This record gives sequence, C-alpha cells and structure tokens, in this order.
Amino acid sequence: MTTAQHILDSVSKAGNIVISAHKSPDGDSIGSSLALYHFLIKIGKQVTVVHPDPAPDFLQWVPAQEGIVDVERNPEKATTLLNEAELIFCLDYNHPSRVGDAMQPILEKSSAVKVMIDHHLFPADFCTYVISKPEVCSTAQLIFEWIEEIGMLEQLSPEASKCIYLGLMTDTGSFRFPSVSSKTHEIAAELIRRGLKHSEIHEAVYDTNTIDRIRLKGYCMSEKLVCLPGLPIAYASMSEEELKRFNYQKGDTEGIVNQILSVSGIQMAVLFTEKDGKIKISFRAKGRYTVNELAATHFNGGGHAYASGGASEESLEKTIEKFVTKVKDFIPEA
Repeated sequence: MTTAQHILDSVSKAGNIVISAHKSPDGDSIGSSLALYHFLIKIGKQVTVVHPDPAPDFLQWVPAQEGIVDVERNPEKATTLLNEAELIFCLDYNHPSRVGDAMQPILEKSSAVKVMIDHHLFPADFCTYVISKPEVCSTAQLIFEWIEEIGMLEQLSPEASKCIYLGLMTDTGSFRFPSVSSKTHEIAAELIRRGLKHSEIHEAVYDTNTIDRIRLKGYCMSEKLVCLPGLPIAYASMSEEELKRFNYQKGDTEGIVNQILSVSGIQMAVLFTEKDGKIKISFRAKGRYTVNELAATHFNGGGHAYASGGASEESLEKTIEKFVTKVKDFIPEA
C-alpha cells in the first residue's frame, strides 16, 4: 500500500478529523487547509480546521474561512478539537514548533494519527505518514496530487478548486518562482477547465488594498529601503511604531519583500518587521543567491532556497546589524 493509500485508509477509519497548519497563515496554508477541508466534507467526513492564529484580512474571502477555529481567539474549543481528533493533518509545516508556543504542546500530546503533507526541507519525525516534497512549489499542489493519486478528482468541488489555485498562485509569486513545474501549470489548467475563474482569485489577493496598506508599502519602499554597497542585496525595516502610524493590520506587509527583490540588480531581499517586541524576518532571493541557510544558521528560521523566514529576540537595530555582518558569509563565490 502506498503512502497515499495509507492516508486514505486513515481518513476512512477516522471519526473526528482536524486539519492544522503553521502560525502566521499565508495563501498556501489557508488554501491547502481549506482545499482538503472541502474534499473531506464532500466525501462525508467530520472535519474541522484548527489553526494557531487567524488569517489576514486579504484572505477572509476564501470559502469556509469563517469556520476555522484558531487557538489565539478560541483556545478552549481549539484544544478540545485537537484532543478529541482521531486524525490530524499537518499541512505546510515540517516541525511542531511551526504551530507556535500555544498550540505545539497540544499537538505533541495528541494520540491521533498524524499526517504531514508539506514542501519544506528537513521534515521532523513526528507524523505517522509523511508526504514531503521540497521540490514541489506548494502544499496546495501536493493536496491536488494526493487526491489525484487516490483516484478521487471527481470529488474536487469548485470551492476546493479555488483553494488549491490560491495556494499555487501565492506560493509561486503568481507562477514566477523556479519551483514552478509543468505539473503546476497542468493543475492550474485542469482547475480552469473545471470552471475556475482564476482572475477573480488574483484580484481578491493582490488588487484589494486599504489606503493605509498602500501608504505603508509606499513609505517602506521610499523611506526604508537600504541597498548594501557593492552587493546585490537590499533590505527594509518597519518598527512597531511605524506600523502603528499606518494603522497596521495583519498581512499589510505581504509582498513588500518581493517588491524589494524586483529592484534591478538585486538578488537578495530582506524585510524586518517589529511586532510585540519580536522581529519577524522575510528572506527572498533569486539567481545564484539563496537564503535558507542564512535564515537557519543565524535567525532561528529556514524554509526554501529562495524564500525563507526567520525571527529574532534582539532589537530591530541589533538584528539588522547582525544581518549586515553575517550575510557576507553567504555570498556565492564568483
């Protein structure tokens, strides 16, 4: 029996199923979670999505998003659901720590069968069944491929199709990253053949902004962008005070690091944001530059070669100073 069939067998036997994803949800974690949710509901399963924290405003339109139970706002219900689950899907994360301090101990104590479906490097050994393919662009693609492998694409609803496309689109930078394969485009084509209106999803994610969000991005790019002398590396930072000045809402800084990377001649871009006394770091790269080792070695993070995340407990100034010093060790040889 293949891993895909083992997972289907576990789904068939389970009464209560929970779908989990990483903290600070993005398009792929929301998209893959809700795509799987719609699929499991359609085949008659009892399933709930439990996330560490709520989705940003620009993802509130996703079908069934309002039904997600998050630990941050509803800890008692989330804990009960996780404790009573017979099967827990762990989507778009490769280690229990990625669900955050509040949710991690609940997840680890659970006796449920756990299934990891993920595309990040170096998966930890905490799940019964694992589909881990770092070469694949998104977890949403892996959800489609799993449903395809078990021969149940006819159960893919329009709602699930929207969610899969959301994950494909956002985790590939609108299909422009090197992780995009012919299979990625084949899946997108199949979803469109099934009636998906792909332009509506792009508009909902990228073309719906508040005035404050536009001004925040403009300020960050015009006033905070720093290019390292003699290197194709640039960064920007936003302090907590600056975020408050622009009435920051979760998700407002989404895409800024990609804009920095789009500057002519830049091959590594970094965004530092200060929130609740901690520094969140987003790394992006292209060409010969990579960022996952830098993020893992010095900033308690990791991810993909060209897109990674990290964090720092130090001040914003010290974190930036550390980056400027350490990044020189990760410049590719000529």
